[in-house]
Amino acid sequence: MDELGLEGTVVNVKEGYARNYLIPQGFALIADNRNIKLIESQKKKIETNRIKAKEDAEKAAKTLEGILITISHKVGEEEKLYGSVTSMDIAAELEKKGISIDRKKIVLDKPIKSLGEFDVKIKLHPQVTGSVKVTVVAGE
Repeated sequence: MDELGLEGTVVNVKEGYARNYLIPQGFALIADNRNIKLIESQKKKIETNRIKAKEDAEKAAKTLEGILITISHKVGEEEKLYGSVTSMDIAAELEKKGISIDRKKIVLDKPIKSLGEFDVKIKLHPQVTGSVKVTVVAGE
């Protein structure tokens, strides 16, 4: 939902998308006079929440900076993996280290299919991205 706009902003979307998804899920309100006045009165609280969320994301990014994850995976000929290392595998390894990250925030251009060390980006906030080092080693 990050690409649609931040809390408190007015954006134009297709009527069906708003009516069938955004409004029922509680992600949006119709921009009528009453709702606009309500948002205006809550602007300071919304801005404070945005700043706090960004600061929390920056702290999390610093925490992730020194993390090294080692994933053991079956290897075939020419050191190619059977299957691949996905964002779900990385999220599980982070969970073992006590760091809870939603796998959807882990940015992999494509799944990892070879041995080696990889720098994996994690989108913690629309303006903050952290990264972890993932080492894939041969396993049984």
